[in-house]
Amino acid sequence: MASERIPAEILRRFAGRLLQAAGLQEDKARDVADVLVEGDLLGHDTHGLALLAPYVRELRSGSMTASGAPAVISDRGAALCWDGRRLPGPWLVREGMRVLEPRARQYGSATLVIRRSHHIACLAAYLLRAAEQGLVMVLASSDPDHGSVAPFGGTRGVFTPNPIAAGIPTSGSPFLIDISASLVTNGMSSRMHKAGRQFDYACLQDAQGQPTTDPAVLAADPPGTILPLGGTDAGHKGFALAVLIEALTGGLAAHGRADPAEGWGATVFLSLYDPEAFGGLAGFTRQTDWLGDACRANPPRPGGAPVRMPGDRGVARKREQERDGVLLHPSIAPMLDACAHEYGLEFPGD
Repeated sequence: MASERIPAEILRRFAGRLLQAAGLQEDKARDVADVLVEGDLLGHDTHGLALLAPYVRELRSGSMTASGAPAVISDRGAALCWDGRRLPGPWLVREGMRVLEPRARQYGSATLVIRRSHHIACLAAYLLRAAEQGLVMVLASSDPDHGSVAPFGGTRGVFTPNPIAAGIPTSGSPFLIDISASLVTNGMSSRMHKAGRQFDYACLQDAQGQPTTDPAVLAADPPGTILPLGGTDAGHKGFALAVLIEALTGGLAAHGRADPAEGWGATVFLSLYDPEAFGGLAGFTRQTDWLGDACRANPPRPGGAPVRMPGDRGVARKREQERDGVLLHPSIAPMLDACAHEYGLEFPGD
């Protein structure tokens, strides 16, 4: 079962049924299922269907809200703030995109920040939809409940990996940027730890500040931490990026690490920009097309692979898996099969 390719639509239907069986409203289940499968299609398999069983557990425990709408904290047309009420993050982000798109067309740009969202899954999974509509999208997230990443020079966790992503239109395949302010993510560290594996380079440090390849340090007492992007040499850059993301998320939402923890979740920054309101979409894509052509044609290092633009591999992988079926990571199918049986369902269904 682990090596079987499964059509994406079958996975979407299965995920939607399982989420509904766990109590999630149908429209929300549909968005969450679509975002999780999109993560796997793009190759982000720690933030795709690997999250489905944990999301179901959060629904069952009541830590994820199953119905209702966010509360509007502020609405000034091009700037909004919501209280997500711990509703599913993928649905909140998708709903935010639906709300922001006409406003971005009207005002040129529109921004939403969401406090008290649940986890929002793979950031790259939202980008194609916006870029294919000719919009630039910027998305960032932090989780005020956790602190697994140390500031540069420190040894105690303050930040989460704090991802930031951007979708950038071109006349062809858009650029899809999805990076973190840390060297690795919590999801990948957990997967490596469970498998008894170590990283190929020292992307973590133990509680005494010694660099290590061993993800087990994150579960030690006292715990180690993930190093910021740039590591022990240039980690001031990742540290600064993490601070920026905290300001865009927790700062603008006026809710974050200064408040009591409420459980696994997210504070979210989402902004859409319409190039037509600036220099025009045609002029925008003329510039991005030139940039893509210049980078891809750049002579590679001796023995190295050709230069890829951010998102090239993900988009190619998505096309291949939409055609041939999704190849799930070996750890995912058994987890989903066990979760499905709790609700009288079969994985992957039909």
